[in-house]
Amino acid sequence: MRINRVTLAAELARREWRDKKLVELSGISRATISAIKGGKTISPSTAQKIANALNMPIEQLIEKENA
Repeated sequence: MRINRVTLAAELARREWRDKKLVELSGISRATISAIKGGKTISPSTAQKIANALNMPIEQLIEKENA
């Protein structure tokens, strides 16, 4: 699965968060956050950690199939 990069960037900007804050709250490495921003596929558990850190449903964060 993939995180919607536009949604992630918009949410981070709205909260005025840098990657470091997302790393701290999600427990995901900075390298993984960078890979996500580059469009890499991630596991559902990693996506859930990001959604939890952002306090938003995972469905709002992931790319839709064939989108």
